[in-house]
This record gives sequence, structure tokens and C-alpha cells, in this order.
Amino acid sequence: MTEYENPVKRGFYPDPSVIRVEDDFYMVNSSFQYFPAIPISHSKDLVHWKTVAHAVNDPEYLDLSHIKDSRGIWAPDIVYSNGKYYIFATLRYNDDHKPMRRQLVTCSEHPQGPYSKPWFLDIDNIDPSLFVDDDGSHYIVTAPGATVTPVSPDCREIIGPSRCVWEGIGERCPEGPHIFKRNGYYYAVVASGGTGYGHGIIMARSKSLFGEYEPSPYNPLLRQNDPEALIQRSGHGDFITDKNGNWYCLYLCGRRNGGNYTTLGRETALENVTWHSDNWCTVGSGVPSEKASLPLEEYIQTEEEYFDFKCGIPESFQWVRVSAKHNYDNGIVLFPSDEPEYSTACSCILLHRETELNTDVEVSFDYNTSKNSHAGLICYYSTATYIRFSVFENGLQLVVNKNNGEEIIKLENIFPSTLGVRVRGLEREFYYITEEKEKVFCKIENCTFLSDEGVPEDKKRHTGTLSGISCIGSAPIRIKYFKIRGVRS
Repeated sequence: MTEYENPVKRGFYPDPSVIRVEDDFYMVNSSFQYFPAIPISHSKDLVHWKTVAHAVNDPEYLDLSHIKDSRGIWAPDIVYSNGKYYIFATLRYNDDHKPMRRQLVTCSEHPQGPYSKPWFLDIDNIDPSLFVDDDGSHYIVTAPGATVTPVSPDCREIIGPSRCVWEGIGERCPEGPHIFKRNGYYYAVVASGGTGYGHGIIMARSKSLFGEYEPSPYNPLLRQNDPEALIQRSGHGDFITDKNGNWYCLYLCGRRNGGNYTTLGRETALENVTWHSDNWCTVGSGVPSEKASLPLEEYIQTEEEYFDFKCGIPESFQWVRVSAKHNYDNGIVLFPSDEPEYSTACSCILLHRETELNTDVEVSFDYNTSKNSHAGLICYYSTATYIRFSVFENGLQLVVNKNNGEEIIKLENIFPSTLGVRVRGLEREFYYITEEKEKVFCKIENCTFLSDEGVPEDKKRHTGTLSGISCIGSAPIRIKYFKIRGVRS
């Protein structure tokens, strides 16, 4: 029996889709403007996950340069069909692009890849998944509700019109649909109520793929009703079975930080699924579990915490939009961006997800100061909201962008090569190390702007806070190490 604590994939890992390959589970999550795109995680017990690959890691396959914050890759789905593993995802362009959305498809002979050069299906909806019926017919299922579009068996062509087979139960934003078949019923699973607070999972069934669908008497199958609970925003779920036939649901959620601030973004959580004699199911107790247990043997597998980059850039790191030019010299050497962090054209920000409300981060690097250059630690949510703690030609500076442009909080004529931050809830304490002595530089007590809810006027904030390194100007830097450690409360 495995006891676990939700969320099981911690930090910015929303919109889970999962597949089982014998004793192994593989999961994909949204990556938005980050590259490589579509993280693929592996687990033996659905609880301990490690990022092992990305579905798209060739920049020639996917151009995210100048994609605005929280656009890019949305809601992937992983599935096995015709001897191959397929991954589907929405490519969400900027708002003025026509069409605004297309469906990216890539395939591989192995669940962890490498995956093929993507191709695209012109379906201007979101949240694709694949359903294969008993007769071999293939359908892409997208929002709104559960909308099915017939496609060829190789998933390269649309071969018929789209049709919404279930609209949901009248709540706003019916999305994230999956269809599966069990005991002669087609089950449609849909996220409902919007991806913020009040998010939920609903279900309906039919004897025919095209309906009519009967809503579950247990709807919503999952929803957080307690505004003071730690885990909120529970929805967008995918169902999976283990080799013994037990059912589970992986779904997105968000942990409250100092009120209703989701600084870590939307994460992945897990519940047991129980099927009843009426051929309906329930998910856990109907509300998100903070702790639970599974009838699976525990298999400990955790992400690393210390990185020297001597063997390359680990899969747990991502660039913002595009990867910087870099090489290796007893560590990784980053060549700077000509554009600053507040520009979508910035090309040198390397980040790791924060995974706990209390997190320690430290980076040590070699650099040469030069005019109009800076390099150092960055706590990053978007081009509009971040904190950079960097060294430039006049010394060490702490700069905050709260969606009103950069503001220098503190400047001191010192040139340390090791910088760190201690995150404690909404508070961030920045420090530096010289001659093996640590000194606190500055503390910011309220970092609500580093959250999904931190800029109310910006409705597209779907990611989470990541920490890492940025390098701007003319002088390259060599990273000696990067450390990140989540502290569970």
C-alpha cells in the first residue's frame, strides 16, 4: 500500500494525461511558452514522478519565439494506437493570429520518445484527446464540451465534420474532454466551471458515441467546496487503470498560498476511482484529498536538487520560448540575450519549476561585468512579473517587475558569484555568498504578483513561478551549479 500526499507532480504541471505501458506510467502536461515543449514524466506507482523527456525538443519543429505569456502548448494527451504512441496538444497562437488554435500531433514507437516532427490538424478548438472506437474509427475529442472530429487511422487527416456530442451540465467553460468505453457505455469526462476556483470534473454516458448522453447522478465527480482548504482548482482529469484493473484519476489542482494565490501554478493530483453496480463511478470522496493511499507498491523516484550541467541540461529545466546559445566548459556556458527579460524576444532565461510553497534556490556562476549587461538569479512568472537578482557593471541589484515595468529595489557595489533566495510562502529573502559567508541582501514580504491571480487585469495567467538564471547583454556566464530544494511544510 502506497501512502501519498497531493499533489503528486508538484509545481507547474497542469492538464495531465496519462498512459500505462505494462508496469510503467507515462504522463504529459502543458508547457505553454516554455521550451522544450510537453514534459513527459515516468512513474511506477502514480505517486513518484520524474521528468524523463519532452515531446518536442527540436526548435525547428516548434517556433515559440514571440508567443505571448500563457499561450503556446496547451493540454496535451498521450495515447497508444496502431503500434505507436501519439501525443496531441493545442498550439495556441497570439490573439491576433488566424486561426487562433491548431492541433499539434507527434508520434513515437516509445512512450518517452524520441517523437517525430509534428504535424497539424486544423481544428480551431482546445484540449485535444484521441478516442479509438471498437471498429477502429479514430476521433479527436476537443472542447467545447466533448466535440468529436473523425480523423484517419494515422491521425494525419480530418475525414468528417466536427460534432458536439455532450455540452456539459450548463456550467461555464466545459473543456478538457476525454471519452472512454466501459461495459458497453461511452463515458465523456469533462472539466467544468473554469480553471480557477470552483473548477470540477463532470461525467456523462451514452450507448452511442454520438449520444444522447446522460449526466452522472454523482456530478460533479470532484470539486473543492471549502474555500479554506489547501487544495483548490481541482479539475481537468484523466482516468487510468493499473495492471490489476484498479481505476484512478489524475487531475490538475492548485495549492493556496497566503490566501487565494496559486504561486506554484496548477499541479497534478491523484485520486482513487470507484465503480458502482449502476455502472457509474465516483472519484475519491468527491473533494480533493490532501493525503490518501493506493493499492500499489511504493516506488521512490524523485527529481534531482543539485545540478552542475556537466552532462548537459536536465529534462527538469526549460527555456522561456527559445533556448540560448550555449556550450560546455566544466559546466554550462550561456551566451546572453540582446533583449531584456520583459521582452518576448529575450533568449537567455533557463528555469526550473518551484515545487513547494517553501523553496530554497541557489546559483553560482562565473561572469565578466560589462556595460549594459547583467546576469544572475531570476524568480520568473512572465515577461510582466518577475524578480531578478543580478550582477551588472555597478554591482549587485534587486529588480522587481510587478506588471508596471522594472523597479530597482536595492543596489550595492559588490560583485558576488553565488546568489540565492529562500521562499517562505509569499515572502522571498535574497542573499549572496562571498568568502564562504552568507549575507542577506533584501527581503520582499509580499510576492502575490508571482501567481496566477497576481495581476487581475491579465486573464491569461496559466503557468506558475519558476526560478533560474538569466543573462542579458554582451558577456557570457558559466554556471558552476544550481540548487533547488523544496521544503514540505
